[in-house]
Amino acid sequence: MNKVELEQLLIETFNIKDLSIIESLYIYYEMLYETSKVMNLTTIVELEDAYIKHFYDSLLLSKVLDLNQSLTFADIGTGAGFPGLVLKIVFPNLKVTLVEPITKRCKFLQSVIDKLNLKDIVVVNDRAENYIKISRETFDVVTARAVALLNILSEICTPFVKINGVFVALKGSSYQEEIDQACQAVGKLKIKLVKKELFNLPLSLGERAILLYKKYDKTPNMYPRLYAKIKKNPL
Repeated sequence: MNKVELEQLLIETFNIKDLSIIESLYIYYEMLYETSKVMNLTTIVELEDAYIKHFYDSLLLSKVLDLNQSLTFADIGTGAGFPGLVLKIVFPNLKVTLVEPITKRCKFLQSVIDKLNLKDIVVVNDRAENYIKISRETFDVVTARAVALLNILSEICTPFVKINGVFVALKGSSYQEEIDQACQAVGKLKIKLVKKELFNLPLSLGERAILLYKKYDKTPNMYPRLYAKIKKNPL
């Protein structure tokens, strides 16, 4: 698909009416493409792949959650800004926090934010296990598109979520196995699976599952543990 076709795909699928949003996404893509030549941001940089595997994929979250509200939104381990920065561009009412431990990536994210003149978005250059000390249970929505298994990801993300807020996991085709593995973890973390939506990316570029966990009680203060402990002994 060419640029015009890809942009039309986003417009039609996600009901984007403001064409300046489409322009902003392309500026973001250009900055991603150029910066990836000199920095390890992402290996997915060709136009078609980037628009579908990064932009379209990130925006699928809007299919399971109403993002036209003024929600506080945290993206843990955002990397090059997926899904958090993409969602902020398309849903400017969101109050977004991008958490990323690698300084070079944070500088890239800030450069995009400055270029696009985005408001109500901050980049936190820190590890989640440190940032939680000042931001426990402060966000309406917390998500991560990391490759970590759900029983690991849920312990990292859930403590950031307000009671009655949601943790959203973006997973691939092995989602059911991960759900089963995480049964014990979700009980300890005081969350429950309330929605599961399956999608196929265009051009047969993969299957996606979006899992919505609602937080019904305060997460015990012992969580999250240090990442090394989480990884070694998942809940």
